[in-house]
Amino acid sequence: MAQGTSRRVRYAVVGAGNLAQVAILPAFEHAEENSELVAIISSDRTKRDALQRRYGVSHAGGYENLEQVLRDSRADAVYIVLPNTQHRAFTERAARVGVHVLCEKPMATSVEDCEAMIRVAHDNDVKLMVAYRLHFEEANLHAVELVRSGRLGDPRMFSALLTQQMRDGDIRGSAELGGGALLDEGPYPINAARYLFRDEPREVFAYTNAGDGRFHGVDATAFALMRFPHGRVAQFGISHEASAVSSYRLVGTEGDLLVQHGFGYGTDIEHLLTVGGKTESRTFKNSDQFAPELIYFSRCVLEDQEPEPNGIEGLADVRVIVALHESARTGQPVKLAPFEKPRRPTLAQLIVKPPVEPPEPVNAPAPVQG
Repeated sequence: MAQGTSRRVRYAVVGAGNLAQVAILPAFEHAEENSELVAIISSDRTKRDALQRRYGVSHAGGYENLEQVLRDSRADAVYIVLPNTQHRAFTERAARVGVHVLCEKPMATSVEDCEAMIRVAHDNDVKLMVAYRLHFEEANLHAVELVRSGRLGDPRMFSALLTQQMRDGDIRGSAELGGGALLDEGPYPINAARYLFRDEPREVFAYTNAGDGRFHGVDATAFALMRFPHGRVAQFGISHEASAVSSYRLVGTEGDLLVQHGFGYGTDIEHLLTVGGKTESRTFKNSDQFAPELIYFSRCVLEDQEPEPNGIEGLADVRVIVALHESARTGQPVKLAPFEKPRRPTLAQLIVKPPVEPPEPVNAPAPVQG
């Protein structure tokens, strides 16, 4: 491998679904300061051929040829954009040939898989980062800074909604592929509550709904409660069978912050901050949220630094999701053991890049209806 031997980290993107095609592959243009796309891995030959031509990439192959493509392309890192149940296997394969791993969230579908991914990265001396794009995004980092500054007083309550109408046949409806609302959408409000409270939940409760015929053994809708230390509570509703909403609200002892479109990409994000009965608004313009991930991870590789959203961060969310699934199954609250997460996202991680124009995807329909 070519680890750390050049100014730009050489990436192979593993998976060529809709997210990879409309957001991740185009982001390399804005990350060219230290990141370079050198290979595409997909099981679909039509996709591979079209995307190779579009991005001028010399190396491509199927999943069975991962290791060979990584060697031939001299890849330093992979960006894994596969169904959730495949994250562990491909992380292990990449790490064992000395390639750093940037993996989409959720990190995996079980605590055991997360721990195995952390272990294989450590044993093979490679970096592992989970793709928490909001850890580098302006509106969400300014929300973190508002809490830190004390303008809201002591943060007490967090509430979020994240909903969409899933397209029939999308992988999010399949248990075998790690679908369901809690695994797909759950990381966003769980992660936001954790980084705004700067703490870990100690008890959770969830109610889930199985949904209609689009959903096969997974939750279509979930409503969850999370109890944090110091009397703080969080709640969120998520769904793959409801009209599109993406927002959260944080209420403190002296003010509250409403963030509209707070979890999405490809749109402006709005803050409505109310303190002392006076409300002020601020709009954060649409930006490329994926190039900053690439730039940050490449810096970590080139400078031999541990990423802030590392495997421990991914594990922190997955253990909550697993507990929420258990609660929904049993109808009872589930307690969580204390968990140490020494680093949290800060405004120092902010990277702003202009928005991309999403290209027409090849054999990769959007996950939502319409």
